Amino acid sequence: MKKWFLVIILNLLAIISFAQQNDQLHIEMADSMRASGKIYVVVLVVTVILAGLILYLVRLDRKIGMLEKEIDHKIEN
Repeated sequence: MKKWFLVIILNLLAIISFAQQNDQLHIEMADSMRASGKIYVVVLVVTVILAGLILYLVRLDRKIGMLEKEIDHKIEN
């Protein structure tokens, strides 16, 4: 029981120390992109890519659904 308690306490201390380090961490690239306004371009590109993937998956699902209905119809006849 003491062993598990010690492990939990040490893990919590490690998590707290990493959390404090992240507050002091500044990423220069992100700061410069935010300052120049290029971050919006990055967000737009990522959004377009994700929207394209979602549309592709929706169309693919519809096509597969149509093929499944066609196969079921052929099996019934």
